[in-house]
Amino acid sequence: MQRIYEPENLMEGELLQGMLASEGIEAHLVGRDLVGASGELPIFGLLGLAVENDQAAYARELISAYNAALPLAGDEPESFPGTLVC
Repeated sequence: MQRIYEPENLMEGELLQGMLASEGIEAHLVGRDLVGASGELPIFGLLGLAVENDQAAYARELISAYNAALPLAGDEPESFPGTLVC
C-alpha cells in the first residue's frame, strides 16, 4: 500500500476517496480518527490517502486531474467568479 496524497482536511479526503471509489480504486483515508485530536497533534500530515501499489499511478493521475480542473464558463456564481462551487 502506498500513501499517494495528503488532503488538506477531512472533507477533501472523503471527497477524493469517493471519487477514487467511483473509478474502481479502493482508497483508505489514513488518520481519519486522529482529526478530532488536532488540538494536541501536529495539524500537517495527519491525513493521507493510501491505495494498493498497483493502483497508485492511476490514482495519482485522477487526483492531479481533479486538482487541475477549472470551472466551466457560466457555471460559477456571480458572487464567486473563477471558483468551482459544488
